[in-house]
Amino acid sequence: MTTFRTTDPDPFDLGFEADDEFAPAAGDAWRTAPAPASAAVDPFADFPPARPRSEPRPEARAEPAPGLASLASNPFADLAPPVMEALRPTPAVAPEPAPPAVDWTVSAHDDALPGVDAGVGEASVPRITIHAFGVRAETLAVIEAAAADRRMARASVVARSGGLEAAVDFYQNQPTPSLVLVETMDSAQRMLALLDGLAQVCDPGTKVVVIGQTNDIALYRELMRRGVSEYLTQPRSPLQVIRAVTALYSDPSAPFVGRQVAFVGAKGGVGSSTLAHNFAWSMAERMEAATVIVDLDLPFGTAGLDFNQDPLQGVLDALSQPERLDPVLMDRMMVRCGDRLSLLAAPATLEQDYDIGADAYEEVTQKMRGAAPFVVLDMPHGWAPWTRRVLVGSDDLVIVATPDLASLRNAKNIVDLVRQARPNDIPPRLVLNQVGVPGRPEIPVKDFGEALGVTPSLVLPFDPKLFGQAANNGQMVAEVAPKSKAAEGVDHLARLISRREAPAATKSASILSGLFKKK
Repeated sequence: MTTFRTTDPDPFDLGFEADDEFAPAAGDAWRTAPAPASAAVDPFADFPPARPRSEPRPEARAEPAPGLASLASNPFADLAPPVMEALRPTPAVAPEPAPPAVDWTVSAHDDALPGVDAGVGEASVPRITIHAFGVRAETLAVIEAAAADRRMARASVVARSGGLEAAVDFYQNQPTPSLVLVETMDSAQRMLALLDGLAQVCDPGTKVVVIGQTNDIALYRELMRRGVSEYLTQPRSPLQVIRAVTALYSDPSAPFVGRQVAFVGAKGGVGSSTLAHNFAWSMAERMEAATVIVDLDLPFGTAGLDFNQDPLQGVLDALSQPERLDPVLMDRMMVRCGDRLSLLAAPATLEQDYDIGADAYEEVTQKMRGAAPFVVLDMPHGWAPWTRRVLVGSDDLVIVATPDLASLRNAKNIVDLVRQARPNDIPPRLVLNQVGVPGRPEIPVKDFGEALGVTPSLVLPFDPKLFGQAANNGQMVAEVAPKSKAAEGVDHLARLISRREAPAATKSASILSGLFKKK
């Protein structure tokens, strides 16, 4: 029979076509290797979900397999933090001669990572336990890097050496977790025989992901037929492992996972909330993308004022009952600020203390991702466990600062924290606001960016009249002065983060509105 390879013999070449059927039969090439006595009944046929075992588990071994320590031990105890020297920001330096004039919208480049789609958000792994058994040191390093990623923050990951054979031995006397990742360098026949043995000791509901070294469609089909959840060919990056895991636990009924964009100020009064509101408006009106703005500054939030809204319900109601939050209740709590823009406002009152746990914030923000393709979070200037968790868990982080020493120090602290906690994400974006205040000594834009190791995505001039008028009228700056530098700068930031251009109809409408504007 014709095989896939015509050169040197391949240990994974099993001598069948891609369209061959694999019904059990005498002399089947897949059954030539020794298998457990119950291999005649396919143990992976109903896996997942797995059926109850028809045979008792083999007698437990007196000792676990060599090299497999107790699962209670910490596998990451001897690992150094994965901080790259190249990402270490340079210290602040004394101001030198003024840099060349900088355009108010300075950054036209997009520093997004390859393979990351800005149109959707990155789903996170649920609260599950994952055991990984690797053979190669490179595979174990990738799995450990994936375990440290923000998307895996809720999962508990334990990595061990030994591969598929060690996993079969280990689970002879240990319960299996939610997910088992096993690497194998064996031939296909031996791999399948070991998988048959693993099936005999797997608990119902356990998912299995196999990491192999060959890319063979026939092998893949046979693994899927046996109930293996996924097959990966030597993953080279943590994101490959993370996305394979998230795909196994994604909700097929959910149409999308919205992209979460968090705005945080380096200190109070830098204009972070104002920019977050204008950015959300630009995403909805200019980019024509459905957007939700969530005001998380419970006692002092200004989103209701800026959008001229006074809703009866808002984000406090969602945080008070996160387990009940569903699309219907979510829609009832939000107020419409346009055809594509919705607001989840803060109570902005001091009548009560807001003692809400970090888990409630995380659950609400995760559920909000299903409300719109883009979810903009207006973060308060304050530090708490929930603040750190939400910032690290966002797809995009925008730090708003003014060109002074306090903002530089605080922005550097945030950048360093986020870089260490999000090694597989793009760096946070920096917006310098209120640049050019008369009589105020300022750190030059070039020096500010170099001290943080981040090129500013946007630099906005000090324009108190425009922003003050928009705030007092309950409008956005683009509604008050659509041709202003501030309005153009916010649209520029919306294009950078969404990685899309405004539709032609929107551009034409803005031109016509300028021509026919009332005198």
